[in-house]
Amino acid sequence: MTTTWSWKRHGDGRSVRPDAIVLPEERLSWPKTIGFGAQHVVAMFGATFLVPLITGFSPTATLFFSGLGTLLFLVLTGNRLPSYLGSSFAFIAPVLAATAGGGDLARASFGILAIGVLLAIVGLIVHRFGTGWINALMPPVVMGAIVALIGFNLAPAVRNNWTGDPASNPGVDQGLSSAVALVTLAAILLITVLFRGLIGRLSIVLGMVVGYVVAALLGLVGFDAVADAAWFGLPDFHLPGNPFADPSLWGILPAFLPVVLVLVAENVGHIKSVGLMVKRDLDPVTGRALLADGLATTLAGFGGGSGTTTYGENIGVMAATRVYSTAAYWVAGVIAILLGFSPKVGAIIFSVPPGVLGGVTVALYGLIALIGVKIWIDNGVDFSKPINQFPAAVALIVGIADFTIELGTVVFNGIALGTIAAVAVYHLMALVSRVRGTHEVATPIPAEAEPPK
Repeated sequence: MTTTWSWKRHGDGRSVRPDAIVLPEERLSWPKTIGFGAQHVVAMFGATFLVPLITGFSPTATLFFSGLGTLLFLVLTGNRLPSYLGSSFAFIAPVLAATAGGGDLARASFGILAIGVLLAIVGLIVHRFGTGWINALMPPVVMGAIVALIGFNLAPAVRNNWTGDPASNPGVDQGLSSAVALVTLAAILLITVLFRGLIGRLSIVLGMVVGYVVAALLGLVGFDAVADAAWFGLPDFHLPGNPFADPSLWGILPAFLPVVLVLVAENVGHIKSVGLMVKRDLDPVTGRALLADGLATTLAGFGGGSGTTTYGENIGVMAATRVYSTAAYWVAGVIAILLGFSPKVGAIIFSVPPGVLGGVTVALYGLIALIGVKIWIDNGVDFSKPINQFPAAVALIVGIADFTIELGTVVFNGIALGTIAAVAVYHLMALVSRVRGTHEVATPIPAEAEPPK
């Protein structure tokens, strides 16, 4: 893979012709490049800070590690693959499970760190042997079911935020909280249908702003912590739990393991999407990308940030602007790191009341689930075939009902069990089919398929 650490100017450096694109190794003038980098920060910001807001992780540490992870990704992929690494929604459910019942964030950080290490190992394997084994293990019906059940598994958590559950939000007026949630959701929907381009793609964060303003007018936002927070300071880092001092930490890993499959699909989909847009075969860089995301997630887990993934929001920005310069992503990464050194930013994020969060998560968790459905549609999964019907059906019910099995200190929750069910049921049915000579298989993943964000 060719590597470049400088960029040649595209044309006159000031504009892009309607029929031209700015390639990864090109850049516009530095003022323009900084502007595009800031645009990438805006695109990633809403989703990236939502994860720490939902899970309780430090927003400043999350922003810091997302920026650092982005720079690491650019280095390890030879500065040839434009991408921003933001917070992955796939971690939300296992993090909430790890911290349920008063568990501290260090427990969840251990799970994130472990998944980062595992993803890095997968990256090394893919770099050596290619991605064919991934497609064989997880055909579209299996991958779609796994992604969908992660979103559906989160549904019970929405109600607590929507109503301002008094058990976790003492003193919050439940009626006002529900009203704010409804206003937030309505704002998200209206912004989505009324606006196109970047504004439409930012409907989640803009809807949150509307809900936040309404909540503030109703007296539901506390500004004391924001006023007391310093403008500049170190990110709020924390170390992960030590599994050798606390063996129970090994028990949370089954809930995190399915996230690896989602992160693999996200990275593969990102690479294929960018390759199609710049008209290049970027498949050879897949292993490096997985390794980079794995190392970025490992660093985040070690320092108290959210796990990372490649971001579809930023693909949307590139598609709209036709600017694929990695120089803009270096700018975006540096800006995110600098934002991580502002406790004031973290305090503002944590001041968002539960009602606003409830309105957002109704849409957000549903969208996560629908990404799995989109995988089925995009790949033409034929649900008239029993081999497609049963793996998805069993996995979704197990995930939504949140079945749980405890084996000593190891706990398998709905996501882990649903994932196991999807893979096991499919491959068992395929094996029996081969033995009987019917050779029924699920729809394979075509080369141009785009797995989920």
